[in-house]
Amino acid sequence: MKFKIAKIKDFKNNFDGFSFYIFNLEEIKKHPFFENLSKEDKEFLLKIIESNKESEGNFFVFPLVSNPSKKVIILKKKEKWLLRYLQQDIRKIIQLAKDNKIKNLAFFLKDFFHPSLDDKKITETLSTNILMADFAFLKYKQTPKSGWPKIENIFLFTDKITKEIRDGLKEGIIIGKEVNECRDLANTPAGEMTPKNLADYALSGSKKIKNLKVKILGEKELKKLGCGGILGVSKGSSEKPYLIILEYWGTKKNIQPLVFVGKGVTFDSGGLNIKLRESISEMHLDMSGGAAVINGVQAIAKLGLKVNVIGLVPTVENMPSGSSYHPGDVLKTITGKTIEVLNTDAEGRIILADALGYAQRYKPKLIVDIATLTGAAVVALGQRLTALFTNDEKLEQLSRKIGEISGDEVWPLPCWDDYFEDIKGNFSDVANIGKTQWGGAIEGAIFLKQFVGNLPWIHLDIAPTMTTIEEQNLAKGASGVGVRFLVELARNINKYN
Repeated sequence: MKFKIAKIKDFKNNFDGFSFYIFNLEEIKKHPFFENLSKEDKEFLLKIIESNKESEGNFFVFPLVSNPSKKVIILKKKEKWLLRYLQQDIRKIIQLAKDNKIKNLAFFLKDFFHPSLDDKKITETLSTNILMADFAFLKYKQTPKSGWPKIENIFLFTDKITKEIRDGLKEGIIIGKEVNECRDLANTPAGEMTPKNLADYALSGSKKIKNLKVKILGEKELKKLGCGGILGVSKGSSEKPYLIILEYWGTKKNIQPLVFVGKGVTFDSGGLNIKLRESISEMHLDMSGGAAVINGVQAIAKLGLKVNVIGLVPTVENMPSGSSYHPGDVLKTITGKTIEVLNTDAEGRIILADALGYAQRYKPKLIVDIATLTGAAVVALGQRLTALFTNDEKLEQLSRKIGEISGDEVWPLPCWDDYFEDIKGNFSDVANIGKTQWGGAIEGAIFLKQFVGNLPWIHLDIAPTMTTIEEQNLAKGASGVGVRFLVELARNINKYN
């Protein structure tokens, strides 16, 4: 897919697809695309509009009378026009275009004006969401004789071409591609996406990006560091564990970095506490947080943001075997704190404990961890919001705003120290699950909180948003959640003091 920005005065009716994104159908008459249609096409379109005035549907696709191979896509904005609706609608237009085999699609940038966004951000949001909607995970499918539906060219028309619009397009393409790379990583079956292959992906990517360095710590280095959590969880698998370290130095090295920590369990069987049939088939997606950190840091580096960012991804397989760690085991982490394993299927927090402990070495301005941590978060929030936990009220407010603008929306849950009693170990410092069946998402967050010291910290439980749902107008499978949030956070970190 190629993007081109053009002036509306140079518009010619030579596309096979035009999009009209409007609040009401009467606005069509004032639209610059409409003005360039033939008289018979205008008359036909107005008749169609009149006949659909009372329709409750919010989208229409019509062929032109003068040339039926050309189609008009009309999408009505919702009365309450939130940023999430804007992004969903952009993706809906792309879906409709692909369904109708449109190869060259024209947009008018003014259609997407939103009071919360400037021209640069509108263009970035548009291009990012176009790419997200165009993505499909097809590598294991046979290509049909007619080929897969493909949009070849996107034309963005505007009254005036400015630097802000050009920059927005460039940055939106970078972010959109990294979100899709994240989805590609997470969708890849665990037999192919092993801890080693995830580490190799991060390493190969860094060679093409300025100021990004990646180093991989293997079993030997992890033992030397005392990462008993990562080593313990990985014991049941023939796949070796790794700690992937990404370092992007975008400004002076004496400026405190952000540290992003992502859960990289490339397959989670549950270990000896093996998962049920209903849930185990999606467990190759349990490294979605790790993928988000890798692609988030890569996006930040490609954008050249003036910020220092460290990415840490502990990556393992959690498998049952004769060598597996057991319920009742006590594991010693890099911080010296010990973990009583009451359930081997609560493994993500165990490997994150070591990574969070390692993060403290950078003396960061902020630690953010992102993980498909708990089914309890899905129970609490459904599948539309990521669960947010933090030890700072200012970070809660900033995170909610960043989530809204980026499209990776978050919602806060409590993270009070009172909950620590629920995870206090009988024979260790902490237990990896709580004493009751209630508040599992909170207990997971409180567990992680024990390993960040006194540093500012955000925990994103992305289990609710790991996969797409129909209303998001995205292909089934991994959503790529987290990449856009991390990029937007890096852009806005100076707002946190």
